[in-house]
Amino acid sequence: MTTITPYETKTGRRWRVRYRKPDGSQTDKRGFPRKVDAERWAAENTTAIARGTYVDPRSGRRTIGGLWPAWIAAKEARCKTSYLETLRLAWSAHVEPRWGAMRLDQVTRQGVQEWVAGIAATRSPSVTLRAYGILHGIARMAVADGLLPMDPTRGVELPRRTHGAHRYLTPGQLLALADASGWRRGIVLTLGLTGLRWGELVALDVRDVDLKRRRLDVRSSMTETGEGLVESAPKTWERRTVAYPPILDTVMAGAAEGRALDDPLFADPRDGGRLRRTHGPCTPSSWYYWAKKRAGVDLRLTVHDLRHTAASIMVASGANVKAVQLQLGHASASMTLDVYADLFDDDLDRLMGGVQRLVAPTDCGQNVGRLGKPGA
Repeated sequence: MTTITPYETKTGRRWRVRYRKPDGSQTDKRGFPRKVDAERWAAENTTAIARGTYVDPRSGRRTIGGLWPAWIAAKEARCKTSYLETLRLAWSAHVEPRWGAMRLDQVTRQGVQEWVAGIAATRSPSVTLRAYGILHGIARMAVADGLLPMDPTRGVELPRRTHGAHRYLTPGQLLALADASGWRRGIVLTLGLTGLRWGELVALDVRDVDLKRRRLDVRSSMTETGEGLVESAPKTWERRTVAYPPILDTVMAGAAEGRALDDPLFADPRDGGRLRRTHGPCTPSSWYYWAKKRAGVDLRLTVHDLRHTAASIMVASGANVKAVQLQLGHASASMTLDVYADLFDDDLDRLMGGVQRLVAPTDCGQNVGRLGKPGA
């Protein structure tokens, strides 16, 4: 039974709707300035109860920040440590300051749109999309848990994700950078010739190198967090075997010599522990910055660009896409093509050269003219 009754306030008459929730308990909704507004809300509420889509209005008093722990805890069940760290940083920097203390029923599509536009004006599409994804994920969880009738973050215009141009070193530049890196010379060469990710290289133990077959067994990855190094599965969740060229024979033999099987293959000579990355690669406080400066290469080059360099050298050597995919640990060959499409530009020239030889094996001009005639 639903009843609508008036009551007096300091600012005038207001209307109250009293009704029973699906569990049988009685409650009310107050504050309607007109009786017609109360009647309209009562009708919609009765329909929602009948359809099973009822949401208790008091649920909207929960805050976005109050739901964050449950949302990130659910992510921990299936996401890698490195990604979780990225989500926590995005929450602290972009989501919590704007939405942490806000109630669910105060979130509007327009407010979300203005917030997204504000981030996009100063940050990259990736940063913007990650921040929005957190808020959107929390709102979806609230809907699924019956705390919101609908997702207020839907329908927001988002920036298009873009991929910056890769930076590659020539083989000569890679050798120069390695020579300028001091005791890290072998590390730079390994990254630039095998395509290992930094975290994968840090996680290698002595037992993971096969000196006879020139293979590295990539079983895990190390992620730098505020609490130190955390071990997790490789990015694609699957272990793989990576080959290395003979030029690295001395590097690998020297790294493994006299070491226990469970020691890190590439250890910090100052303490024998695993390598740490504590400074940004493009800041003057980083060894990598000064190595780049001494080698005369692009100072914007990141450590991850050494992986791109390895891919470019593999492609230039004539390796097929499948082999490059397996070496880099991509989920599929199509992903390799998508990521490194720019490296296969020469294939287009070879493609058109083959077409040319097929349609004009002898006299190019004469055949092209014949092919170009109407009705030919």
